Amino acid sequence: MAKILVVEDDLTLSAGLCFELDSSGYLSIAAYSCQKVRALLQDTVFDLAILDVNLPDGNGFDLCREIRGRLPGVPVIFLTANDLEEDVLRGYALGADDYVTKPFSVRVLLQRIEVALRRSAPASASGDRYDDGFLRLDLVALTAVKDGENLSLTPNEYKLLRLLTANAGKILTRKLLLEKLWDCDENFIDDHTLTVTMNRLRVKIEAQDRAYIRTVRGMGYVWTGVPL
Repeated sequence: MAKILVVEDDLTLSAGLCFELDSSGYLSIAAYSCQKVRALLQDTVFDLAILDVNLPDGNGFDLCREIRGRLPGVPVIFLTANDLEEDVLRGYALGADDYVTKPFSVRVLLQRIEVALRRSAPASASGDRYDDGFLRLDLVALTAVKDGENLSLTPNEYKLLRLLTANAGKILTRKLLLEKLWDCDENFIDDHTLTVTMNRLRVKIEAQDRAYIRTVRGMGYVWTGVPL
């Protein structure tokens, strides 16, 4: 599960954004000041940081520089009302991966977060292939082999596998999966169809002593397989 630092001094906005992040399978940690962020950086590692520029005891530009110094590979996204061209250019000059101005679309921001995390992920975590000696998946060639036997999977089952393996260890919410999947006529599938598809996929790829997909009640699913 990706851990996201949210630095925003508007408490209402911060709470709403953290709720959306948590509902999308991330773990959000809120900070309302530069002092709090600096304290967190002493013993906490984040996968991504969302920074406001104007803070009560400093600014997000300085924080970006400090985060880059401590965690050079962590993506940084500015989320701010500062929309002047020089502010945007300054953000990118400091190494920000993206610069989003308020007001903003939550769905667009979530997509930008997903892209930033995907770019920062190691190549081995791309989700294109999985092999633990029992289950072998090639999600580019669309082949699946379980214990030496070729499996016949549907397009949506392959899409599910790609989403799950690319986000191994992270909770993928049902809402997110429903947004990502569609049927052969390019219609989004409904909640019941998602449940049926997930159950059929489990029957095909799992065995009595081999479980790969864990249900997190009330939230979604997690890929628990460990490749060789």
